[in-house]
Parts: sequence; C-alpha cells; structure tokens
Amino acid sequence: MAQLIISSFDEFQHYLGKEIGVSDYLPITQQQISLFADATLDHQWIHTDPERAKNSPFKSTIAHGYLTLSVVPYLWEQIVEFRNTKMMVNYGIEKLKFNQPVLAGQEVRLRTRLHSIANLRGITKFEMDVTLEIKDNAKPAFTALLVFLYHFH
Repeated sequence: MAQLIISSFDEFQHYLGKEIGVSDYLPITQQQISLFADATLDHQWIHTDPERAKNSPFKSTIAHGYLTLSVVPYLWEQIVEFRNTKMMVNYGIEKLKFNQPVLAGQEVRLRTRLHSIANLRGITKFEMDVTLEIKDNAKPAFTALLVFLYHFH
C-alpha cells in the first residue's frame, strides 16, 4: 500500500523540493538475475555463474544495472498512488549513474524527491531525484533523475 495518495497536479506540486518517500526493501535474488539474463540475452558470467563469480572482485554474482533500474516502478508504487489519472508515461532518464553493484541476495530500496513539476496543458510533467539504496551499504546502487508524464482527469 502506498504511503502517499495524489489525485491532482495541485496536490503534487506541494512536494516540490521535498522527499516524497522511501520504499520497503526488496531482495534481489539469483533467480531474478538469471531470469533477467534470459529476458535480455545478457548472460555474462558475473551475473549468471555463482561458482566463477566467487573468484571475482565482488565474491558473488551481481545484478545487471538495468535489472536494478527495472524494479523502480514496483518500488515507486509503494511510495505513491496516483488517482484520477488517465495515463502515465515513463518519459526519460537523465543523469543515471551506477555507483555500486548489487550482489545477489542483497536488498534494495528506493528513495525519491520531487525535483521539478510543470503543468503542460493538462499533462503533469515531473522529474524525480531517485536513489536506489543497498541495505547496510553507504554507497547507493544508482542515482538518477527520472522524468514522468501523468495525465490527470
């Protein structure tokens, strides 16, 4: 269940420059990593071969960077529920930086802040500063500026 419910542009703009929320932790399993490798055809051993990865600098397999990015919608829905919308569009990603690999078995969570918001003739365009935090790790998996378009009724 979402921590915050937003039903209009006016409600959302009050959060400009503020932290919106933080999701629960989500474990990243070897099974997820292997399934992602199958889906993307990226079977590099550092992701898919736990035995070989024991001898890597990480001592474990690591999640694909794009796998960590792909869990953002799931974690975002834990933070905010948008009501009174016709449609939502992922519009872009800016300033994406992968900072730290996520090892198989680690847990991640999403921290969000409303960076900017604009009403474009009835379409709400907003940019979110996001950080994917790794449990018990000072360095995040990634930081990015995500851009969304929400069409409120």
